[in-house]
Amino acid sequence: MKFNRDQGITVGIMAFAGLLIMYIETMIVPSLPTLVDYFHTDYDSISWVVTSYLISGTVSSIIFGKLADIYGKKKIFLLVAGIYTVAIIFGGFATSLIEFILIRTFQGAGMAMFPIAFSLIRDEFPPEEIPLAQGIVSATFAGGASLGLVIGAYISQNYGWEWDYHTAIPIALLLFILSFKFLKESNIRTKTRLDMAGTALLSSGIVSALIATSEGQYWGWGSESIFSLYAFSIVLISLFVLVEEFAKNPLIDIKLLSSRNIFLTNIISLFVSSGMFFLYFTIPPLLEDPVPAGFGESIITAGLTNLPAAIFAIAFAPLAAFTTRKKGPKISIMLGVLIQIISFLALFFNRSDALSITEDSLLLGVGSSFSMVGLTNMIVMITPQDKMGISTGMNQLFRNVGSVISPAIAGVLETGYQQAVTVGALPYKLGSLNIIPMFSFFPSSTAFDLIYITGISVASFTLIMVFLLKPIKIGGNEK
Repeated sequence: MKFNRDQGITVGIMAFAGLLIMYIETMIVPSLPTLVDYFHTDYDSISWVVTSYLISGTVSSIIFGKLADIYGKKKIFLLVAGIYTVAIIFGGFATSLIEFILIRTFQGAGMAMFPIAFSLIRDEFPPEEIPLAQGIVSATFAGGASLGLVIGAYISQNYGWEWDYHTAIPIALLLFILSFKFLKESNIRTKTRLDMAGTALLSSGIVSALIATSEGQYWGWGSESIFSLYAFSIVLISLFVLVEEFAKNPLIDIKLLSSRNIFLTNIISLFVSSGMFFLYFTIPPLLEDPVPAGFGESIITAGLTNLPAAIFAIAFAPLAAFTTRKKGPKISIMLGVLIQIISFLALFFNRSDALSITEDSLLLGVGSSFSMVGLTNMIVMITPQDKMGISTGMNQLFRNVGSVISPAIAGVLETGYQQAVTVGALPYKLGSLNIIPMFSFFPSSTAFDLIYITGISVASFTLIMVFLLKPIKIGGNEK
């Protein structure tokens, strides 16, 4: 199967955008401890560097996905890419935590490029070529995220966290220029207006839920603040559903979620995404924490451990696309989730050294490739074309929620199960001791056991939901 010139350029630009977005999302993660000192703050406050990005990305995916349906996908893609580029330019010049969080909020809008990219491919490619095109773009989820951890760690350790952003500026500018010059506008439009009331209700509900989920480990899961945020979120989202039922131009056609496959695909996307981020947020502390809690490896080694997962995620994308085209997306999703279960089992039983962990994470990269290719193709093949932007935006929302849930769960377990490790000594005598040992607490082996058991359980439940999907044929409808 071959793309023509225009199709090849479109896929290349979309894959380039995907790699850049996911790279930028994770490149700053290795620098979070450095940022605590740089901005003279604490871990509770610095968590907003990640939280603001995810909240913005989640809300933006819905809003810009809808605008792309109304005004044209290339126009809105360029608007989002422009906002994203400006945020990257200013990122490395932040002088306070508030400034940096504000910049990260604008930067999060870049995640809206994903649903627009998937919609553009669905509009412009014949059905038999969509699986490979979507597969290449989907593979950038795991690939870009892993590259961000590796390259971001190297740049931060050797040149400072600011250069993570400075070095990304020419790449972001190149993306904008290529998109402006080569992308072709889709002719498919929806004659409607943006539902402001629905947008406000849904955005506020999502923001409340994500703040509660992200901050629960810092504010206390049983605290009045967390309970109030979740309650507020439930009320707002319930009002949103009620308003959308009677809205003349609803933000989301609630009937979309009444489709069994659309509903299940979104829920499966949430759980598959959470599985990926269990890896990204638990491997670094497991490797970097001092012996005996961890392996005492460098930040570079921790990043390199995830690199094979990125390479295999990209390398297996064509095979995942071939499987999707021949057997349907349900089979690809099923294979991906099964491999994810095997990966978590391997992490539970086989993590005695950095090489073993690399092998385990490699499996997760392969599983993520099959899952993401299958899920993306499932959602785009069963959604009406005039609702493609909002439907893929909604799917991005569920993926983002999954990426917030897994670090929150991991954080609770890492905080609840810790062990003392000697990190130094004071040169003073204490009784028969010639020195006074200094201890610090780090996540214990039990914490990681429970994290990976949780991953196995979630993936097993996900597999049950995959069995409930109706099979579809590429270029056809649900069987």
